[in-house]
Parts: sequence; C-alpha cells; structure tokens
Amino acid sequence: MVSLKNLQQDLYALADPAKAKLLQGFFKTGPGEYGAGDEFLGIIVPNQRMLAKTYRDLPLIDLKPLLNSKLHEERLTGLFILILQYQRACKEKAAASQEKIYNFYLKNVRGVNNWDLVDLSAPNIIGHYLFDKDKAILHEFVADKNLWKRRIAIISTFYFIRQNHFRETLLFAEKLLADREDLIHKASGWMLREVGKRDFKTAENFVKKYYRKMPRTMLRYALEKFPQAKRSFYMQKDPKK
Repeated sequence: MVSLKNLQQDLYALADPAKAKLLQGFFKTGPGEYGAGDEFLGIIVPNQRMLAKTYRDLPLIDLKPLLNSKLHEERLTGLFILILQYQRACKEKAAASQEKIYNFYLKNVRGVNNWDLVDLSAPNIIGHYLFDKDKAILHEFVADKNLWKRRIAIISTFYFIRQNHFRETLLFAEKLLADREDLIHKASGWMLREVGKRDFKTAENFVKKYYRKMPRTMLRYALEKFPQAKRSFYMQKDPKK
C-alpha cells in the first residue's frame, strides 16, 4: 500500500547503524559544522531511489513531513519523489502541477539543508521551473544569510547552463566571490566549470577578470577543464605579465 506510514517502515527496515555513523561524519553533523544535528538511518542512495519510485504517488500532504523530518534519508527520499512528480508533470505538460510542486518546494525549503539535497533537487525543480520565468527569487536566495539558500541559487543555474544560458551563473558567481563558506566556493567553481565545458571563452573571461579575487577552492574547481598551461597560470594568483 502506498502510504507515508509504509514508506517510513520500509526506510527503517533498510537502516544500517554502522553506515549511519559513517554518514554523520561525511556530512559534517558535529557541533558547529555545516550539517550540525542532521541524523541518518544509514541507507544507500540507490535504495532510496527505488523506494521513491514505489511511492511516487504519495500526495504532497504526505511529502511535507518527509521534507521536514530530522532524518536525512526521509528528506532525501521525499525530494526524490517530488522530482519524479515534477518530471511527470513536465511530461504531461501540466503547468499547474509544475507550479504547485515548485511552490511546495519553496514552502518547505528549510528541509533542503545539506549539499546533496540541494544538488539533486535545485536544478531539477527550481532551475527547470524558473528558466523561462522571473528569477527574482534566486537573486533573493543568493544574498540570503542561509548557506543552503545561497547554494540553491547557484546550483539552480545548472539547468540554465544546460540550455546554454549563462547570465545568472556568472552574476551569482561574482556575488559569491567574498562568501565565507567553502561549500559555496565549491558550488560556484563547479558551475563555472560547467559553463566552460559549453563555452570556454565565457568561462575564461570570468576567470581572467576575477582570478585574483576568487577563493582558492572556487578557482581550482573552475579551472579543472582548462588546459594545463592556463591552469598553472591562473593558479599562481599573481602571475607575471
């Protein structure tokens, strides 16, 4: 039977305490770390994806407690289900359903609070939905004090990049140059790298303009696909002319 209770029972049946302990360390759940307080059951991602397919018809009212759960796997599985529902709405060209899922995501965005949760959901829901619409909400998010909202803003542009639209990525990467969080540096550098895969000149122009200001991690990620000579040149930070 497809119900929230049954999904939770199936998740608990897959729990692995030893794996959970490893994941708590990997996702930095200690005091003062970015994932502080996050709790894990210890379930591998492929199993969560399979459960999401089984329970893909759960109504939004049942997805709400999942996205607000203290358990990482409940939030992740809830997001997998939400993505499947959004993709179905796109396939069926059901604009009202797409909007409903998008708004539901924003109303429950507090539960999208670790990098894996952001990275799998932001491009597939927020990025896709906003591609041909007003992107003001992303401009709000990129300036927000909340780390995860800033990451949602830059990672959502991954969908734009795939459509060869780079404006927001470059603008947000510029705004995030002075960000204090390494997770933001990684995200910005990653998106710049993706721009470079599709338009090397555009990516290099950004690097050329800002490489002296770019945090080391952001720069290193952005340069991953550059030719070795160019990587060495820009990584010097203050190369001789």
